[in-house]
Amino acid sequence: MNKSSFFIVGQHAVIEALRNPNRKVLRVFLTEDAKKNIHKKNPNKNLLQDVKVYFKSKKELDKYSSKDQLMHNGYVAEIEHLDSLDLKEFIKEKKNLTFVCLDEVTDPRNIGSLIRSAASFNIDGLIIKERHFPRDSKLMYKSASGCMEHVKIFQVSNINSTLKNLREKNFWVYGFDSKGQKDFTDVKWEGNNILLFGSEGFGMRQHTGKYADFFVKIDINKDIESLNISNSAAIVFHHLSYLKKKS
Repeated sequence: MNKSSFFIVGQHAVIEALRNPNRKVLRVFLTEDAKKNIHKKNPNKNLLQDVKVYFKSKKELDKYSSKDQLMHNGYVAEIEHLDSLDLKEFIKEKKNLTFVCLDEVTDPRNIGSLIRSAASFNIDGLIIKERHFPRDSKLMYKSASGCMEHVKIFQVSNINSTLKNLREKNFWVYGFDSKGQKDFTDVKWEGNNILLFGSEGFGMRQHTGKYADFFVKIDINKDIESLNISNSAAIVFHHLSYLKKKS
């Protein structure tokens, strides 16, 4: 079966896609300077060896990114989606897993930024509703800055049933909410954990919140209503990474 293809733009997104042995890169469109930079950054391996490469001017490449108001930096690629991952298979015989789960989060920039943070702090995977995942978004790939290639993304049909199943497999679900009773830094963060974040505008849906074991908050200035979701996630991911290193 042929997988659908789509375009990504930007230096980090394209180079990391070329570096990923599991990613099928169909075509690459580069300026001459971008080609030199790829070879300079990867002196021991010719990333363009098995790829169709087309050299274009900056202006010619603008048509791939100007509609989305993105900077291509001389790099455009046509790629295929990675193989779908099975969450049930992945968690078998694994311990101390940490997943982030997004409920109704749809903004490609926020999702991409969150994925970048998840890769930076070794989060084990992202769980997101298949219908809400902007899988072909140039903006998401650009915001992730190459980290789409480094985070396991589990697209599920139903968030609630997924959380229910994970709870039955000894996962604790922590819902992040500004009205949470406990600061998240007061949690021990042992065992298998799900970090559940709600949408940018409306927060967590009530019937999804029923599947949270605890509601926790990030302690911020009382005069500030809330943090952007990708910023909130980065703070949490860093703290959990710090605790793991200490232990």
